[in-house]
Amino acid sequence: MRDYWSRPFRRPRGVHVSVFDDLLAANEDFSAAFTDTELTGKAARGLAVVTCMDSRIDPLGLFGLKPGDAKILRNAGARVTDDVLRTLVLAVYLLGVKRVLVMPHTDCGMSKVTDDDVHELAAQHGVDTRSLEFHTVPDQNAALRHDLRRIGTSPFLPADLPVGGAIYDVRTGKLMPVEMWAGRGQASPPLDPGGTTR
Repeated sequence: MRDYWSRPFRRPRGVHVSVFDDLLAANEDFSAAFTDTELTGKAARGLAVVTCMDSRIDPLGLFGLKPGDAKILRNAGARVTDDVLRTLVLAVYLLGVKRVLVMPHTDCGMSKVTDDDVHELAAQHGVDTRSLEFHTVPDQNAALRHDLRRIGTSPFLPADLPVGGAIYDVRTGKLMPVEMWAGRGQASPPLDPGGTTR
């Protein structure tokens, strides 16, 4: 019997999905040339990257990585939320992650609004979001350092887990290191935005 997932996509009769037709068509081409069958679920380079959902960021390309090399965790603002910590615990103990880089970026929408701004925008559409915390970023460097410490001090992660933080410049493609830890209690010298030690 033919494997279900090998069948070409056919739209069920009466189902209208035209807003996704471009994606389904592109996937037909992608799957026809697919060569990554042998990849496992483990991070081949031992890396996890926490970054923003911003569509200008190519987290594999900017590090010269390929599919299978790293675990990529994305959310608005590249924040280390409870769910990101949960995912990192799984990535470390199950999926071969041995180092973590947190990478927010310049020109981030989360640095241009407050939680109250988002609540107000949602209210204009008749939606009450006051029960949600959006983790907006009034000070990007301070937020990044806070998030690095959340990872570095987590009792659920290894004390010697290397943790780094860097800001990605969406205009130049360059990384600006902010702080790199070799492990709990073994912080490297702080870096200024130009990448030189202070």
